Amino acid sequence: MEGSSSSSKHFILVHGLCHGAWCWYKVVTMLRSEGHRVTALDLAASGVHPARIDEVHSFEEYSQPLLDAVAEAPAGERLILVGHSFGGLSIALAMERFPEKIAVAVFVAAAVPCVGKHIGIIPELIREKAPKDMLLDSKMIPINNKQGPGTAILLGPNFLAEKGYPLSPAEDLTLAKLLVTPTSQFVDDPTMKDDRLLTSANYGSVKRVCLMAMEDDLKEVHRYMITLSPGVEVEEIAGADHAVMCSRPRELSDLLAKIGSKYD
Repeated sequence: MEGSSSSSKHFILVHGLCHGAWCWYKVVTMLRSEGHRVTALDLAASGVHPARIDEVHSFEEYSQPLLDAVAEAPAGERLILVGHSFGGLSIALAMERFPEKIAVAVFVAAAVPCVGKHIGIIPELIREKAPKDMLLDSKMIPINNKQGPGTAILLGPNFLAEKGYPLSPAEDLTLAKLLVTPTSQFVDDPTMKDDRLLTSANYGSVKRVCLMAMEDDLKEVHRYMITLSPGVEVEEIAGADHAVMCSRPRELSDLLAKIGSKYD
C-alpha cells in the first residue's frame, strides 16, 4: 500500500505481531487525505507477504521488507517510521542501519528498545510484567527453520476481543479475527540477544516519540520501557486500546501529522 510521491511527508507504517499492513487502513486513508505519502508494509510471512512462516529464518529476514523500503528511499527523503507493538523492534533495527534517512521514529503502544541492551529484553519484560493470563486463548505453534525448532504465536479471538481491540469498532475486531496469522517472536535469534546491536551513534541518534495508549492493558509495561531510554518524548492518546489505529485513528493520525511537521 503506497501513496503518491508528491505528498509532503513519507510515513512508513509497521504492524505488530500476527498483523499486517491491513490494520493501518484507517490511518493510511486519513494521512493520504491530508496530502502525505504513506507506505504500510507487510513484514515477511505477514499479511499478504508470500513467504511461509517456516521460510523466515531470522528476525532480520522478518524485518527485511522494512529494511528494503528504507534503503530504497530516494536520497534526501527523510522518513517517519511508525511501529506498533512488536513492530517497534523492527523499526529499531532500521534506525540502527539507516539513521541518516529517518527524521523521527514513532513507537505506538510499542516495544521500545534501548541502547546497551539486547532487543529481546523487551519481549522478556512483557512476559515478566504483564498479567499471567495475558495471552488467554492465543496458540503456540511449533515451527522449524534454519535456526532449528521454534515456536510461533497466533493471537486468539478472545485475546483480540479482550486485550487487543476492546474499545475498537466491532468491524475492526472481526477484521482482525479473519486476518491474523502466526508470527515467530525469534526468541533464540542471535540478533535478539546481541547487547551491542543498538548503538548511541546510530539508533540513539534518531529522534524517538512514544505514543501511550491509555486504555491498553500493557500501558504500565510500556511506561517502564520508556524509563530505560531517557530523552524519549511521550504523547498520550486517551481512550485508546492496544489497537490504537482502530480505536482512535483520528487522534493517532493527527498526532503523526504533528510529529511529522515538527521533525522535518
